[in-house]
Amino acid sequence: MGASGSGKTTLLNCIATVLKPTSGKIILRGKDVSCFHGGALSEYRGKEIGYLFQEFELLDNLTAKENITLPLALHGVSAKKAESDIRTLASIFDINEVLNKFPSQMSGGQKQRVAAARALISNPDIVLADEPTGALDSKNSKILMDKLSAINREQHKTIMMVTHDANAASYCSRILFIQDGCIFHELRRSIQTESTAAFYDRIVAVMAQLGGGSANVL
Repeated sequence: MGASGSGKTTLLNCIATVLKPTSGKIILRGKDVSCFHGGALSEYRGKEIGYLFQEFELLDNLTAKENITLPLALHGVSAKKAESDIRTLASIFDINEVLNKFPSQMSGGQKQRVAAARALISNPDIVLADEPTGALDSKNSKILMDKLSAINREQHKTIMMVTHDANAASYCSRILFIQDGCIFHELRRSIQTESTAAFYDRIVAVMAQLGGGSANVL
């Protein structure tokens, strides 16, 4: 979390290897991902990470099912081979009824849930989510966050999310607040003992401090 321009999306893009860090390292399982090239880079992008965008980024001329399986096609995996995974994700995200529809025939919430299924179809260990609720109303934001929270809890997927929304952030277990490219503060939630509402209150308190400048570091 942090103000616009603080470096949140830049950080996600560095982890996704869209951008190369000007300094420092990004270490995953003991390896610096920014040094990956060729097959190692393709393997990392195709299987290790999934990306969930704010504006869905679905292809208009493909159905929901085709959009979901697109990452597999790029890596030579047939949709038929992934049929079981498609059915599972469609059930999790309640999108069975739109699998054969085009994006223009879907609501915003349906589009984002299709995009979430696409991010997970290659079974990545990490999902990078850039303002995933930014284009959704409060009802669809809650639905999406409930689904992502269940994925994190039940399938043990790491979800690294950029958000301005304290409601969305309250679903997380750890929050890093960024100011001008540096870590300003960190919050951790004990899932067993702290409610989402209580964690939300702590988030809002830090956001107020963050808005007041670095002189108010907690």
